Amino acid sequence: MTQHRIFSMSFASVYPHYVAKAEKKGRTRAEVDEIIRWLTGYTQKGLEAELEKKSSFEDFLRRAPRPNPSRNLITGLVCGVRVEDIEDPLMQDIRYLDKLIDELARGKAMEKILRAH
Repeated sequence: MTQHRIFSMSFASVYPHYVAKAEKKGRTRAEVDEIIRWLTGYTQKGLEAELEKKSSFEDFLRRAPRPNPSRNLITGLVCGVRVEDIEDPLMQDIRYLDKLIDELARGKAMEKILRAH
């Protein structure tokens, strides 16, 4: 899938997949939302408004109120690519989110996922 297609996909169309992946492993939608809020700075109300608007991934991330400065602590592989090596900032933020949801589904503690050591 090309970057353009990913950027133009509605965030609302991908969000249920994040929730399903988490719930399949005994985690919750609330935890998914917490991760998204941590990464982007959206409030819960703001996140829900973006989902309702069916914003594209690109718009959702570009409008993020306060991208977390600690997101650069997220490292590792997603789809065979090191997230820390991705050059396009928007694609990197998408993969950061993918990585955090993967960590949640693998049972990692929230304080570690949110880099709160």
